[in-house]
Amino acid sequence: MTSRELVLNTLILKSCERTPWVPFVGVHGASLIGEKFSDYLRSKQLIVKGVTAAIENYKPDGIPVIFDLQLEAEALGCSVVWADDNPPSVVGHPLALGESIDNLVIPQLNHGRVGVVMETTRELRLLYPDIALYGLVTGPFTLALHLLGTDIFMKLFMDEQYVHDLMRFCTEVAKTMSRYYLDAGCDVIAVVDPMVSQIGTEQFEQFVLPYATEIFDYIRTEDGLSSLFVCGDAQHNIDSMCRCRPDNISVDENISLSYVKQRCLQNGISFGGNLKLTSTLLLGTEQECEKDAAECMDTGGNLGYIVSPGCDLPYATKIENLKAVSEVVLDQYRLNVVRAISEFNMSCAHSDDISSGEDLVSVYKENRYLTVDVITLDSGACAPCQYMMSAVLNASEQFGDGVRVVEHKIKTTEGLKMMRVLNVKKIPTICIDGETIFSSVIPAADALKEVIFKKLENKQRE
Repeated sequence: MTSRELVLNTLILKSCERTPWVPFVGVHGASLIGEKFSDYLRSKQLIVKGVTAAIENYKPDGIPVIFDLQLEAEALGCSVVWADDNPPSVVGHPLALGESIDNLVIPQLNHGRVGVVMETTRELRLLYPDIALYGLVTGPFTLALHLLGTDIFMKLFMDEQYVHDLMRFCTEVAKTMSRYYLDAGCDVIAVVDPMVSQIGTEQFEQFVLPYATEIFDYIRTEDGLSSLFVCGDAQHNIDSMCRCRPDNISVDENISLSYVKQRCLQNGISFGGNLKLTSTLLLGTEQECEKDAAECMDTGGNLGYIVSPGCDLPYATKIENLKAVSEVVLDQYRLNVVRAISEFNMSCAHSDDISSGEDLVSVYKENRYLTVDVITLDSGACAPCQYMMSAVLNASEQFGDGVRVVEHKIKTTEGLKMMRVLNVKKIPTICIDGETIFSSVIPAADALKEVIFKKLENKQRE
């Protein structure tokens, strides 16, 4: 059985001889060949070279062509800011600037970088016929947020028809992009919609479920297989995601893998993900990565599980760490050795060089200003984190020097330690003077301003 067949059979819940391995190499591909990501995403030659390097190093069973949730947004007229080691970030939302939904045009192959990506897909298909290729499409809700900005959260309640009209357009974009990828040779269409972790189940079922279902039904009629990618704490929406009828659901470490396994298999859906993106793959040791992979495989079991990280691999992810995961997946002996070393303590769990939670709270009390700590993956690379940071900065602006905003990226050791000290469980999270206020939920601007105002009032009384 080829690697490609292994992935495809696992996706449709057929028994296979081993667990497939799909590293989500996007920005990391540029790192492997020593290129800036801003150059990488614009060049077929560089993308092919980066994916080839990933295949040679990590021996994957499947791999995405690119991991870029701004591809469609840019082609639709969103302003983006480019970075050398992160995907571009959307900073200008045409609908927020007065553009009409009726004036938006579904991306064609000659719009933005769409044609380059499809040409790249065709070349990779020819080069690697035995590896499953994933075409990543921006999910309709995340694309709607790119087009409109955070005003969408207000319109969910104040102008439902507008949101439905916008979701209808974004659904057509997703179907069109899916067809492009399938025509170019992709086996799996991954609909990546990280922002659905930021809404409740009622809003998901009203504004996402019917549109996502239509996309997955369309992929099925085009003889493709599908996956719904989410990140963040979307556990409350897992059952609704299953009702969208994708072939697979992929999650990150914010959601219990055992819970996802139970809910997905009960609904006849395969599942994947859960490798710790930053604390092990980026910042951990080879041994920690082996242990994480083994634990995921033991939890995932032998039916319908694909080993993968929960999102795009960071630019500077250690090559040795991903090779370690590959060895555990491909070598049963190595897997058994790792299982036997269950008592191994992860080195990045040590926090003896940072204050205790009690000490930190006392420091906050002494400060004349209010401290808003935002624990993120990286607001420059993660859409929910970006919009969380935007919400905090916009809400705190009117308070001037009375509020100090600090982002703690868990791509860094400092960020991980701060996450532990503040006892943060989910990403992204807003803490004010050491107290968790909003966990994995982007607050409405007025709600956040009110909390900050009351906290400042209380601080001034003390």
